[in-house]
Amino acid sequence: MKIRMILLLATTSLLAACAVGPDYKAPKTAPVAAAPFTGAASPAFTQEAAVDHWWTLYSDPLLDRMVDDALKANTDIRVAAARVERARALLRNAKSARLPSTTLDASATRERFSAAQLNSANQQREAWYYDGGLSLSYEVDLFGRVRRGVEAAHGDWQAVEADADAVRLAVISDTVRAYLDVTTSAERLKVAQDTVALLDQSIRITGARVDVGRSDRLDLIRFQTLRDQQAAIIPQLEADRKSALLRLATLTGRAPQDLPADVIAQVVTPHPAKPIPVGDGAALLARRPDVRAAERRLAADTARIGVATADLYPRITLGGSVGSSAFTGMDVLGSESTRWSIGPLISWNFPNIAATRAKIAAAKADSKASLATFDGTVLTALEETERALSTYAHAQERTDTLARAQDEAARAARISMARQREGRIDFLTVLDAQRTLAQAQSDLVAARRDAAFAQVDVFRALAGGWS
Repeated sequence: MKIRMILLLATTSLLAACAVGPDYKAPKTAPVAAAPFTGAASPAFTQEAAVDHWWTLYSDPLLDRMVDDALKANTDIRVAAARVERARALLRNAKSARLPSTTLDASATRERFSAAQLNSANQQREAWYYDGGLSLSYEVDLFGRVRRGVEAAHGDWQAVEADADAVRLAVISDTVRAYLDVTTSAERLKVAQDTVALLDQSIRITGARVDVGRSDRLDLIRFQTLRDQQAAIIPQLEADRKSALLRLATLTGRAPQDLPADVIAQVVTPHPAKPIPVGDGAALLARRPDVRAAERRLAADTARIGVATADLYPRITLGGSVGSSAFTGMDVLGSESTRWSIGPLISWNFPNIAATRAKIAAAKADSKASLATFDGTVLTALEETERALSTYAHAQERTDTLARAQDEAARAARISMARQREGRIDFLTVLDAQRTLAQAQSDLVAARRDAAFAQVDVFRALAGGWS
């Protein structure tokens, strides 16, 4: 008898170790996807591995503080964290199916019997009826239905965790971008104010020349017109900076009026002190949270094929119960009132096999869609990274060119003003030089702003900060 029991348990254990449906294997990407980036040849980049906490490359403690605040208080991150908790709870629920389930019940009811129900003349028509019992059941996971369900829940949980990393990356990138928007808006505002001040100086010089008859009043009107045109830009720039401050407050979980004063007063745009480390495609795909989420969803959908396939086979449950029923509380524990049962339960939806095969086909289709989504996510990640690298490299080149143009325009404006005081050049030459300088300064600060945003796009595409 013992030998039979041992053989039965051994056979059951071996069967339980098997699971129907395909075993998951992570998809392989093409070798070219793991190669160095083609857009990383610019001096703005280095082939070193991308760093964690990429925002620290700016060496700005105030920016670091804003990012820390966003990670702690941003509402989108809190929503993502709640979704991770939910997925973790669902995983625990799936794992609980591997354990025996128990049910405990007890009841006490007052009953009145009809005359036909009485077994003897001494039996009372009204009496209390007591009933209680404990039942236990355990599904023998012969074909891996429970195991595959746990695998699917585990994949779903890891996918949601990767989604949460993606949310954190987006919030950090948006926070850095808003911070840079605050500082670059301040720089643009200062350039506009300096331009107006320079034109005010030209107006004073031209006004003095008009007073002594050395310049025409039309020259003064033209200078005044250019000055007013430049001054009209200032309110829009102030509105842009205010909007950036409001955005930064929201991202860091603050009401607008709670933004720190040192952030409001910040006017200097930080820049990384060295070229941006970008690594290669292999490291990128291992780090990008959207790629990890797509791969984990593929694993979950693959496991669900096994869950559906297990319904083709019988489901075996071992169960037992013990209980007692009596008309008096004293008899509940008596041997005459006790009942028990033990034995296996086999259920099989064999007549419904067409419906089960339809579920299997649907699960396989979901897996194919997840594989296509994964492949598309990989291609999108590579595209976004290459595009971000190219955009930033060209933005840097444009900024360098405009910086040289701004220096030349400033030099020409200084020379023209000096010669105007000496009366050696006409008004139109001075006006043209100052108009050129104003445009060059405006173009340069706008290009620096675009380059700063392109820089954030590079970091966001590289997904720095997540291992």
